[in-house]
Amino acid sequence: MKRQILLTAALALGGCMTSPPPLPPGIDYRYVLLGPEGVPVVRAITSAAQCPALDVDGKPTPMTVRMPPATIPVRPSRSDLPPPKASAFPVLTCEAMLSKSAVSASIAGKRLPLPKPDPQRIVLIGDTGCRVLANYNIFQACNDPTLWPFQRIADAAAATKPDLVVHVGDYHYREGPCKADDPACAGSPWGYGWDAWEADFFHPARGLLEAAPWIVVRGNHESCNRAGQGWWRFLDPRPPTPRQDCNLAADDDIGNYSDAYAVPLSTQSQMLVFDSSWAGLAPLAPTDLMYRNYKAQLEQAFALGARTRKAWFVDHHPILGFAANPDKPQSPYPGNAALQSVLKALNGNLLFPANIEAVLSGHNHVLQIVDFAAPFPPQFVTGNGGDWLDAPFPVPFPAGAEPAPGAVVATILASSRFGFMTMQPDGAGWAMQAWDVDGKPLTSCRLGERKVACSPLAKP
Repeated sequence: MKRQILLTAALALGGCMTSPPPLPPGIDYRYVLLGPEGVPVVRAITSAAQCPALDVDGKPTPMTVRMPPATIPVRPSRSDLPPPKASAFPVLTCEAMLSKSAVSASIAGKRLPLPKPDPQRIVLIGDTGCRVLANYNIFQACNDPTLWPFQRIADAAAATKPDLVVHVGDYHYREGPCKADDPACAGSPWGYGWDAWEADFFHPARGLLEAAPWIVVRGNHESCNRAGQGWWRFLDPRPPTPRQDCNLAADDDIGNYSDAYAVPLSTQSQMLVFDSSWAGLAPLAPTDLMYRNYKAQLEQAFALGARTRKAWFVDHHPILGFAANPDKPQSPYPGNAALQSVLKALNGNLLFPANIEAVLSGHNHVLQIVDFAAPFPPQFVTGNGGDWLDAPFPVPFPAGAEPAPGAVVATILASSRFGFMTMQPDGAGWAMQAWDVDGKPLTSCRLGERKVACSPLAKP
């Protein structure tokens, strides 16, 4: 890996971490999402009665109401989750789609981060919320920045001065009330309304939201029977479609799916964003609705991917990764069988077209980088962004374990430490760097021609 890349990143991480200045009264959050073809979408969440003033290239540009304030009536939730309650959204969500040629944009005089045609530093992060779930007796210490360090991680990531942020899903975890008299999470909001969304994501992520535009990937925690209402209200970059807002359980077969899209990184590479939020664990039958939907959407993704020589496949569920099995550490859980069953029908045993240079996912709360002896694309998992971490894998990693049939592992690097990753163009490949919660290096890797090699993990 080029020393200059590492030096530049290290210098950036060494800078001071400061909170962004407050927004004007009534404007709670403003950020930029990248939608299909990398088109920037400006969003503003405001407690004011109308959308804020947006200036684009020196000209006033109206923002439209994406969703008005509302309290959504109670809808059924999963039987293993706390009894549901109404989702209150006492804020206005505004948006404006910009031209990719826009040079500057600001809200109330505060500059917005616009996309660069060839992003040089990309932050990868995922699974960031604080897990509070009484039904499972899980009470993460949301009030302790050591035990829930998302804001520390987001600030460290912002200090790298990224050109782009990619979040691989699971933004919201506060699904139940904190245990009575538990100071670790006392006062935490819960449910699927704005108060929980703000506490779990928007407030701690604010500095990183203002640092760069984002590619957002939908996680299983944003499926319709969980935090899907907030996903469609705040994060999905596309215009809302009728019956897709997750407000009615009867519409979940629409709201739980969305088309794949591509975001260009350069003339030679792009990211293919795939919504796997509703994927289960078991292989799918061709007659299943999920199979039919995913097949059409994967065909769409790979058709888009064929336009460039290389592409990253980005979804929430690791298709070629492992999950820790605390009961049987020597038998880690393999990759997602539901998605594998559809991919095999499309592309055979290797699952992906030859131009997919890597797979990027979250879901498993670990940093994981898997390289294969067979011609599978490497799998990166960046699910260590703040939520309760998975158990460590045994060392050495169990011989013969495969995330998918025939996916013989050449090397695997895994760390159950909080943090994030960055990636930068490096010749014909990518320089990949993993950082801990305070922005200190964990490992450096180089990805090229579907092979990844990493330095040993730094010791705690």
